[in-house]
Amino acid sequence: MPTFGNIWLFIGTSLALLLIPGPAVLYIFARSVEHGRLAGFVSILGIHAATLVHVIVAALGLSAVLASSALAFSAVKYAGAAYLIWLGFKKIFGRNELPDTDTDTDLKPFGYTHLLRDGFVVNLFNPKTALFFLAFLPQFVAVDRGHAAMQIAFLGLIYTCLGIITDGSYAFAAGIAGNWLRRNRRYLTAERYVSGVLLIGLGLTAAFAGNRSSSR
Repeated sequence: MPTFGNIWLFIGTSLALLLIPGPAVLYIFARSVEHGRLAGFVSILGIHAATLVHVIVAALGLSAVLASSALAFSAVKYAGAAYLIWLGFKKIFGRNELPDTDTDTDLKPFGYTHLLRDGFVVNLFNPKTALFFLAFLPQFVAVDRGHAAMQIAFLGLIYTCLGIITDGSYAFAAGIAGNWLRRNRRYLTAERYVSGVLLIGLGLTAAFAGNRSSSR
């Protein structure tokens, strides 16, 4: 286990990073506005389930292979970008379903499974997440205490919990705004195009943006 000093430093640094809106936050915001707070929370669970996968990979040292292989990096990067773009086109050209009420029940139960899957896949195929954990987590590991893999896993679990809390606040705020927006018929007409373009934009950003220190 890392030292208490390292843990508190890690928590403070993680919160500073998590509170900066990035692709994951924009994705959660779009889902929350579109379908309500509950849909946003389900998307968060999917996203951070994939975060746990990246934490496990980092703890096992496998993310080092991703960092050192340009081919692997490109394959994962463009697969994730293509998936986001596909979701955007599906939203724009798919069937337009306008909800009749302003509650979270507008989304059919099976739809939450789809949101969980989409959030998981979007974050799983984000190579910046793997590279972020590879570069960020080891800085807070106390090497002299041994069990580096367990320390990385512990820190990654803390980061995931903090991410669920901060992302949840974004989903809550977006869901409140969404309740008003879904009562606006003009918004409902344009919503599919706005959400679709946003998803396509996120995909293009993932494909062409340079590497950053944070995956969000």
